[in-house]
Amino acid sequence: MNQTNIVIRNASGILTGQRGALARRKGDVHIRDGLIAAIGAIAPQPDEITVDARGGVITPGLVCTHHHLFQTMLKGIPSAIDAPLETWLRLVPSTYWSRIDETALATAATVGMAELLLSGCTTVADHHYLFADTYRYDPAHVLFDTATRMGLRFVLARGGTTHSRKLDTDDIIPSPNEDLDTMLRRVSDLAARYNDPAPDAMRRVALAPNTPTWGMTPDELRVSSQAARDMGIGMHSHLSETTNYVTFCRERYGMSPVQFVAEHGWTGPDVWYAHLVHMDEAEIALLARTGTGMAHCPQSNCRLGSGIAPAPAMMRAGGRVSLAVDGAASNEACDMGAEMHAAWMVHRAVHGPAAVTCEDVIHWATAGGAQVLGLDGTGTVREGMAADLVVHGLDRPRHAGLHDPLIAPVASGAADVRHVFTAGRHVVVNGHIPGLDMPALMARAADVVRGLDVMG
Repeated sequence: MNQTNIVIRNASGILTGQRGALARRKGDVHIRDGLIAAIGAIAPQPDEITVDARGGVITPGLVCTHHHLFQTMLKGIPSAIDAPLETWLRLVPSTYWSRIDETALATAATVGMAELLLSGCTTVADHHYLFADTYRYDPAHVLFDTATRMGLRFVLARGGTTHSRKLDTDDIIPSPNEDLDTMLRRVSDLAARYNDPAPDAMRRVALAPNTPTWGMTPDELRVSSQAARDMGIGMHSHLSETTNYVTFCRERYGMSPVQFVAEHGWTGPDVWYAHLVHMDEAEIALLARTGTGMAHCPQSNCRLGSGIAPAPAMMRAGGRVSLAVDGAASNEACDMGAEMHAAWMVHRAVHGPAAVTCEDVIHWATAGGAQVLGLDGTGTVREGMAADLVVHGLDRPRHAGLHDPLIAPVASGAADVRHVFTAGRHVVVNGHIPGLDMPALMARAADVVRGLDVMG
């Protein structure tokens, strides 16, 4: 069947991912050769494949700018379910990382990407930092291959560290370390194999040390930022997730975390950070001025008790805000619909009902994410853009009574996705992923979980 000429018809409306008067549109959407060819009253097309979106809402494909897909097999670890970040790091990633074999990673990636797709996500940036010399498989290949099969745009934020961070005890299995030259050589090799600089690339690579304040020396930060720019790739890390980041940086370096990274080449439009929960006004202004991006992870930050990032303040300052689910080991359900709902709610709880609108959250989750990742050919429903599109259904009881149906993808509390297209490829059809045996995948995931626990 020819999938190059598709028309999505009869939707109740379109949330475009843009701001202001451009945030909403009406009409049908014509997809041709992977791009949005036209929006509005679309005349019948020769050989047209019609997708009926009657009663639904169209949005751009959602963009998750920070994930740890390997953690999808580490949800709800009992010893850490009520732990703060530092204890959680010891009890979950630091305890389990050495047990993640190729089967576990492939299963985790498939489950995680399936959840993303079924919540309307078409692009994910995965911060993967487990590249041990003892591995007999290539984690990058597993992740890219899974994304290709599932039909997601995939950004590998290639993590690692030259210095292990001290947690709340010395009794842990150290995460893999590399010297800086080795890390940069390996990242360069990955960039040569996978990185596509096109604005609608299906594959990207970024340099992503785990934390700039703990994981590298100041000199290494300067060298690594220049190396990444020489390679033409982005840079990503965690920053200011808890107050401990701020305390450590002020005690060690006499400055705030954002000031510290700025001093060492780690700000700019090619840089984005996960979390950024604990920032003052000067730090927000610096990030906005330099175009440095935020990957806002409200559910993980709430789950770990870390706080609420000042995403609305960053937005008002002109900064780049995106949305992300973080790893499933600190979120348990990495659903971008639920993440949007959480982002809408938490800021209003603290700052009042005018703090953030549904349209703001859609922008963060679509165009904002595309901009942060440098995928400027994606992220909005506009003519000429990549046809990354979602049809959200409105036929569940929670949608009954909505006077403004277009706010449903954010306000109703969870994803209800009928169709997803990535570059015009129909990757979710009537709420199902074609070719994916979900019962078999769930059984495989259960086997992996049992195996991980037995190894303990």
